[in-house]
Amino acid sequence: MRNADLVFSIANWFVLVGWAALLLAPLRRDALVLVARVVAAAVCAMYAILVVRGLAVGPGLPEGAGFGSLDAVVALLSTRGAMLAGWIHYLAFDLFVASWMLADAPRAGVPHWVVVPLLGLTLMMGPVGLLVYLLVAGMRRRGRPAA
Repeated sequence: MRNADLVFSIANWFVLVGWAALLLAPLRRDALVLVARVVAAAVCAMYAILVVRGLAVGPGLPEGAGFGSLDAVVALLSTRGAMLAGWIHYLAFDLFVASWMLADAPRAGVPHWVVVPLLGLTLMMGPVGLLVYLLVAGMRRRGRPAA
């Protein structure tokens, strides 16, 4: 893929718009969560284009590529195009998960100042950020009286 580096840069910078919206969410939570989700959807579209292009137009799957073993997954991600698609997959899902966390936080009684470091954790280590958020939200929900 000739433009892989450009697509990589565009995707990386574009998702920052969504992350910035989440950080500013206390100003207008619903609107800014929507901005983050629209950005995530656009990044999902980038991913879909890369996957279709890689399978239908590009070289197809490398020898031994698949999901049946770790070696098959390594083979699957062994090309620049596949790795780019994989990276964009992470960008889209981490941003969407973060937007869900932020939308859920008021219902769980988690203040924004607590969510902010968890957004950073989700950006850097997606599932760990989600896990910590789920633990914090669960503890906050348990400590609240039933409505």
